[in-house]
Amino acid sequence: MPESDLTGNSRPVTSSQTGCHDALESTVKRHLTHPFRKPVVPHNQQAFDEALKWREKWQREERPLILDSFCGTAQSAIHLAQRFPDHQVIGVDKSAHRLQRPPAEVPENALLVRADVDDFWRLAQTAQWRPEKHYLLYPNPWPKPAHLQRRVHGSPLFPTLLALGGELELRSNWQLYLQEFAMAIELA
Repeated sequence: MPESDLTGNSRPVTSSQTGCHDALESTVKRHLTHPFRKPVVPHNQQAFDEALKWREKWQREERPLILDSFCGTAQSAIHLAQRFPDHQVIGVDKSAHRLQRPPAEVPENALLVRADVDDFWRLAQTAQWRPEKHYLLYPNPWPKPAHLQRRVHGSPLFPTLLALGGELELRSNWQLYLQEFAMAIELA
């Protein structure tokens, strides 16, 4: 899929960080051995419950699940739903503002959910969801070295992402982000 088909994001990332973060290995290992215990925020639970109901409607047809995390304005989720009409596609983003302006009509096999992936992924794991595919298309790279734990692979939710399983596709406009993510996968 061409980049413009999914996000149109091509802005360069600038950072004072020139190589994989020095604390990446210790951070990933710590998160792999210590579960994330933050309570689920009520609005995220409600959003997940709505997604669960929507998903149950489609499960009678046994459609595989595709997650599009950090979907922004949902351009990628809409594209994925059109590309995979026999799948359920759930686009998740924390910004209600971005989700209120999808670039096209949302297909019936797609659902846009306003929630933080921190809680959504944990709830999906608890519900034993097993997405066939999981897309992380241009998540905020948090390029400042002090923001390692805000990056997906440096966050306490990285083990949850891996536990969900499925084919994972990550795209970024920052090569270092991709290298760190690959290193985190190897550590896991």
